[in-house]
Amino acid sequence: MTDETENGTGQDNTPLDEADMLRGEVAELKDRLLRALADVENIRRRSEREKLDASQYAVTKFARDVLGVADNFQRAIEACPPDARASASPQVKAVIDGVEATERQLLATLERHGVKPIDTTNAKFDPNLHQAIAEVPAEGKAKGTIVTTVQAGYTIGDRLLRPAMVTVAKGDAPPPPKVDTTA
Repeated sequence: MTDETENGTGQDNTPLDEADMLRGEVAELKDRLLRALADVENIRRRSEREKLDASQYAVTKFARDVLGVADNFQRAIEACPPDARASASPQVKAVIDGVEATERQLLATLERHGVKPIDTTNAKFDPNLHQAIAEVPAEGKAKGTIVTTVQAGYTIGDRLLRPAMVTVAKGDAPPPPKVDTTA
């Protein structure tokens, strides 16, 4: 027997080839294991995010439906101007106070569930939050500034629930062209 056959390496070095092959297989399995672990971690993070979204936005459809009720409370309050309220009977004043209290409670409940009104006070028109229903002349207001809010808008979390319906300033009108009267 030669030295080569005694130490386990034949003429074609099969044990060494086999060791290299096993090392390659180990590297490939290690790579696959790391990828599988990364996939599991990504799935865990995605499911946590989806669970958070589901809990945060689960009331979206219900909240959108309830906004109509809030709008009607606001209309009822606006239907009785302050001068009419001052001269109203105590019973009418009590009804108006009750409607206002109910509206406040409804809006507070919506806010506890992440539904918040969009502030349009002195705001610039933002198509991501507002829906312009008309462009109106508004002296002293810059073009694109919100003039009036026709219907309040709301967000839920960081998403738009309903855009605010607003009128927007046209901006200062250009002066009328001069007409030549010398002809």
